[in-house]
Amino acid sequence: MEPDPDLSAARTVRRATQRLSRRLQLQRSADGLSLTKISLLGHLARKGPMAAGALAAADRLQPQSVTRVLAELEDDGHTVRLANPADKRQRVFSITDAGRAALREDMRIRDEWLASVMAAQLTTGERDAVLRAAAILERIAESP
Repeated sequence: MEPDPDLSAARTVRRATQRLSRRLQLQRSADGLSLTKISLLGHLARKGPMAAGALAAADRLQPQSVTRVLAELEDDGHTVRLANPADKRQRVFSITDAGRAALREDMRIRDEWLASVMAAQLTTGERDAVLRAAAILERIAESP
């Protein structure tokens, strides 16, 4: 039986994106926020205020874990707890300016590393191909 070319292509893309993701994680500051905190701040920055349960579901985490991490983010001034306009019994979390700054700093370090590697190792054509592929990968990532 011949190998499925679609499955082989999927495997290749998965491996490459996982390796790049791991490499980007290695570029993070050792004393920066945890990946969980960065991820929760990222959701809040992209989607706006969210309840703890929705944040837990977005990252496939246990609600208890997210509640603890959100308390730490709130204590550090990266998030604030607000009344939920849709349900007065529930609270939502919103990212603060300090949280946005921490998120930007985390991304800046990784972006600078990636930009330097791309400039040093890619031709203009390869860089353009990577940008086109990135747009396609974004579309795939948003698929149900």
